[in-house]
Amino acid sequence: MPRLRSDFFVSAQIRRLDVEGVPAVLRRRGAAEAGAIFVKVDRLDGTADLYGPAPQALFDAETSGERRFAQLLSGAEPLSVEERLAKEARFDDDLWIIEIDDRAGRHFLDLAE
Repeated sequence: MPRLRSDFFVSAQIRRLDVEGVPAVLRRRGAAEAGAIFVKVDRLDGTADLYGPAPQALFDAETSGERRFAQLLSGAEPLSVEERLAKEARFDDDLWIIEIDDRAGRHFLDLAE
């Protein structure tokens, strides 16, 4: 089963967050078909979390067709999250960035275990 295109996934994720009443914006548009997706969650208390693509070794993306995420930073200063995102963007200029503002840290991402 092929993996869902990045643009479709991002659109659906932002729509789901909106339905749940969680403010989210698309900060950066990447490659439509296969751009990596990063999600910043600003907890509105001076801390933020960052999620990015989970290593494929943790699950079989090719057969499941799913996108899974891993927490890259937790409870970090927003500046640290921005620095990490800038580093990722220098490495891959096709990446997507979704930003969520939620005190509870809700993101509705499937996390790899």
